[in-house]
Amino acid sequence: MHILLIHQAFASLDEPGGTRHHEFARYLAAQGHRVTVVASPVSYLTGGKNLPLMIDHSSQENGDVTILRAYTYSALHKSFVHRFLAFVSFMVSSFWNGLGVRNVDVVWGTSPPIFQGVTAWALARLKGAKFLFEVRDLWPQFAIAVGVLKTPILIRLSLWLERFLYRRADRLIVNSPGYLDHVTGRGARRVVLIPNGADPSMFDPSASGEAFRTRHLLADKFVVLYAGAHGLSNGLGIVLECARLLAASRPEVQIVFLGDGKEKPNLQKQAAGMGLNNVLFLPPVPKNEMAEALAGADACLAILKPIEEYKTTYPNKVFDYMAAGRPVVLAIDGVIRQVVEAAGCGVFAQPGSPSALAEAIRALAEDRKKSRRMGLAGREYLEQHFSRKKISADLMRVLEELAEQA
Repeated sequence: MHILLIHQAFASLDEPGGTRHHEFARYLAAQGHRVTVVASPVSYLTGGKNLPLMIDHSSQENGDVTILRAYTYSALHKSFVHRFLAFVSFMVSSFWNGLGVRNVDVVWGTSPPIFQGVTAWALARLKGAKFLFEVRDLWPQFAIAVGVLKTPILIRLSLWLERFLYRRADRLIVNSPGYLDHVTGRGARRVVLIPNGADPSMFDPSASGEAFRTRHLLADKFVVLYAGAHGLSNGLGIVLECARLLAASRPEVQIVFLGDGKEKPNLQKQAAGMGLNNVLFLPPVPKNEMAEALAGADACLAILKPIEEYKTTYPNKVFDYMAAGRPVVLAIDGVIRQVVEAAGCGVFAQPGSPSALAEAIRALAEDRKKSRRMGLAGREYLEQHFSRKKISADLMRVLEELAEQA
């Protein structure tokens, strides 16, 4: 089976960003399938440029993963207009790149950005292949809710495009159960849940993270690590207010922001203006270095703005935290809270409340043995329910069934 994946935000294990699809591609190749990825040369997380062409040879003995880079307008993080231009430029260039890929059985489009779904649909129809559409984020609903998408005509066009792709997908997959009602209510057929998860073998829950802590002068601190995007949706200003509250009552707590995004410079300026000495900003690291960073944390933070729509999400970072055996400080309500509470692997803080977040962190810092037990409980729960290997096998069955359909 030959799968063509159109994915602007695709990241390999040696790049910063989410690696869900690289891990899937490696698994599929190891099972003897062929995967071609058309990706952007511009990092979706950092805005930096990647290699113009990369062929992953790690699975050559059992298959083939080829990554082709398509031209993308590079000013991704400057403004909404620049971001839109980046999306449209990739939509067009990835179409031309995809035309040159031969003997394809399934064309796989993933959203966001939703525009690359148009590329995947068009290529599937031209090649006589099946169209698999993946929803990782309820765009444009989230963009409207957070205030990024405001223009009425763009909202109407985006909602039309969303329904168009849902209805024309031969199979639609979602990465969170919270998305099921949304997509089926807008015309999606044959919807399958392929949830976010993590590869436990990438993380060692017994690791001390001593090297990470020593390198960043964190040896005697209770380290709360946030790893991921620094964007409008993340509500990280709340974390700075929380740090101000913790500075006097729990001086041993150090909050570490690991990652990048449009809002990072503003957050750094805000932290400096507030005189916060208990906050540290670090650059993003590739996925193959994330284990060391998480090992250096005593607890890990997941947070989004207090918007009703975000109750539907399964954030990737939570599953990495669980795989690393670290307790989760969760400032997100909804379906991901159900996972954390079922696993007994963390504490919930009311989204949007700096005081609630500070209290949750204090509770973990005051009982480190309990915190450690929570982290290990999360690791065990992930191995049972959200292991990447099991999820990849489920995805492969969906792809094989789809490719076999006449």
